[in-house]
Amino acid sequence: MASIKALKGQGHWPTLLAAFLYFDFSFMVWTMLGPLSTEISEALKLSHGFIITPSQKATLLSIPILSGAILRILLGFLVDKIGAKKTAIIAQSIVVGGLFYAYFRGSNITYNELLAVAFILGFAGASFAVALPQAGQWYPPKLQGVVLGIAGAGNIGVVIDFLFAPKIAQLWGWESVFLVGAVLSTIILVVYFFMAKDAPKEVYTPRPKKVKDYIKLLKDKDTWWFNLFYAVSFGGFVGFAGYMKVYLMNTYQTDMSSFGQEILNEENVKVVAGYFGALCIFAGAILRPVGGAVADRLGGIKSLYFFFGAVCILAIINATIKLPFFAAIFVLFLIMANLGMANGAVFQLVPQRFGKDIGIMTGIIGCAGGLGGTALIKTLGWSKGAFDGYTAGFIIFALVVLIAIAGISLVKTRWRTTWGLQAGGRI
Repeated sequence: MASIKALKGQGHWPTLLAAFLYFDFSFMVWTMLGPLSTEISEALKLSHGFIITPSQKATLLSIPILSGAILRILLGFLVDKIGAKKTAIIAQSIVVGGLFYAYFRGSNITYNELLAVAFILGFAGASFAVALPQAGQWYPPKLQGVVLGIAGAGNIGVVIDFLFAPKIAQLWGWESVFLVGAVLSTIILVVYFFMAKDAPKEVYTPRPKKVKDYIKLLKDKDTWWFNLFYAVSFGGFVGFAGYMKVYLMNTYQTDMSSFGQEILNEENVKVVAGYFGALCIFAGAILRPVGGAVADRLGGIKSLYFFFGAVCILAIINATIKLPFFAAIFVLFLIMANLGMANGAVFQLVPQRFGKDIGIMTGIIGCAGGLGGTALIKTLGWSKGAFDGYTAGFIIFALVVLIAIAGISLVKTRWRTTWGLQAGGRI
């Protein structure tokens, strides 16, 4: 908490707040297909007789994550070229248009049109490459962990999805969720327009990058280490978040149905799945700033050892033991909590290593995180289709986390004895 108190009198809090709100609601829009997956599947079956297979459902859920990953590089490039504020306004306007299109198409929308809308939602996911550098540019290196943790905590938007999207869909139809998203996104666009400011030159001097600058950074081996770490932390978080409802419906539908009848007056099981999904995702979203603050105090490397180690053990437990419903929810809660804190720890390190290139590096590393999430969703979908279960998917994820832990061991000494000496913060 000392780091949060240290923010007083420094930086520009309206921009930090605006970046949080922009990322929060963008993240909500980016992942909105996850909690609506069952409702959309049923609607396509009724309106077009189209039955979505597990693989097609995984594809639909992974497209926003994939496009968001790729578009992060584009938006990161625009941040350096035209500034974060103009970039955010352009991206948000595209998202608003896509949401209104989905709403007005309604039950007539086809699977291919949904894939196109899913791609447009990627612009919302790419907001990561705008909000974080815009907030970080206002603050010194020693506060980057908590500042980027606060801005990055906007991923709590996915919790809003799981809490309200299934209920709204139940009351007024799944199309209405897109209308609500469009209206809220428009309001946030207006708020952001008036509150956010790009950092002045005396605080942060922008250095527009060319394609060769991207290539130069991609040749730096540290870029790829950060890509790996964030593909695991953020990729794990957004992958599980996007697939959470599908996983719970496929694995624990009977348990949730019974729970709903006893506690929620026969509430629809899809809504119950949304509530439990929100509980798990909330842990990762709200604890991202905590992970950044822990990394500021203990160092990012030591923090990642702990967070990744916990995730690996928990994933193996979930893969190898048939857990009762509430035990499984508890394990998923802890997995998401540690992934969220790992996100904060990774971005406590990134500005210290690539402070002069934070805009472009946020795009590159954010892209890796999105690709990691895409791979996780497709892996879980493949596991379900091939083995009618998720054991293989969780085992593969645990192995990837182990590789990341091994990577930390390989780079920690070099990092601490080279750029870590002049970084300005603990690594």
